[in-house]
Amino acid sequence: MRLSAELKDFAARIGHEFRRGELLIRAVTHSSIGSATRPDNQRLEFLGDRVLGLVMAEAMLSADKAATEGQLAPRFNALVRKETCAEVAREVGLGEVLKLGRSEMLTGGRRKETLLGDAMEAVIAAVYLDAGFDAARSMVLRLWGHRIHEAEARVHNPKSALQEKTQGLGLGLPVYMDVAREGPDHQPIFTVEVRLENGMTAQARAAGKRAAEAAAAEAMLAQMEKDA
Repeated sequence: MRLSAELKDFAARIGHEFRRGELLIRAVTHSSIGSATRPDNQRLEFLGDRVLGLVMAEAMLSADKAATEGQLAPRFNALVRKETCAEVAREVGLGEVLKLGRSEMLTGGRRKETLLGDAMEAVIAAVYLDAGFDAARSMVLRLWGHRIHEAEARVHNPKSALQEKTQGLGLGLPVYMDVAREGPDHQPIFTVEVRLENGMTAQARAAGKRAAEAAAAEAMLAQMEKDA
């Protein structure tokens, strides 16, 4: 199956030339638009998660031959979680080529962290099925790049800490929403709100969206600690 110009550009960005274009098309097709004749990316996401896990496990062992299992596990989790997958997805412009239903389009689906993370895993599976494990591993290591060597620093991330805490309490994943953007384009100030399934919210402002999200997570953690 031939790829559109935008999907060819995307394939070039991730560094893989697809022999079976239908695999990439499926990887970028969200369930909101999937059908019997247009399979969505959910099964590929399932497979891609496992391929990513094996690549990262190997990379962790290679990067620090003296690390114990207790040290490796949180680093591994920091590299394979949806937040990191979504971060990589944004860097390669995956959101721009996603095929979404109208409802997802209207609610900003191209920017949703979970949706982007799932699609990135599906893309990994598509490369694996198209060219094998070595090709998938090569792509993942290239796209994850510096993150592998920064894994220890990523463990101590307030967003990760909040996510682990909420999941442990059965509250699902925190949702981050942009509240405001102020200041000039070259130096914007973002206000971000984090919301939990139980209705708790916290806001924070910072010079950068990621910094604002991290600060909001810190605020939520402090609030939860206070209410405990």
